[in-house]
Amino acid sequence: MANIVVIEDDVSFLDLLRVHLASAGHEVRAAEDAALGLRAVITEAPDLILLDLNVPYLDGFEMIKALRNDPATKEIPLVVLTARADDETFAEARRLGASQFLTKPVTRDALIRAIDTQLKR
Repeated sequence: MANIVVIEDDVSFLDLLRVHLASAGHEVRAAEDAALGLRAVITEAPDLILLDLNVPYLDGFEMIKALRNDPATKEIPLVVLTARADDETFAEARRLGASQFLTKPVTRDALIRAIDTQLKR
């Protein structure tokens, strides 16, 4: 069981992610914007971060940079989950330090498989 911070502004999708992750045995701390997400990451010290690139208050790429530049969070696996499926977005997320990139919509199995892969590293 892992402690996962999910940063996602779509409340209905966030609820679905909570259900999927909880059913796989994970504890979930949810944040609906970048400010709450950063606070949750700092206070929770999660095992993994699941980040939508389009959240209020901070560009997702800026959020990845902030997390990767902080010694306390730079080693936490960070999975990007976004509707932006273009090659440039994928390449930029990887360049900045995203551990894995998933596009919406995502199946429960693909989500859990990606998270399990990152947690084993």
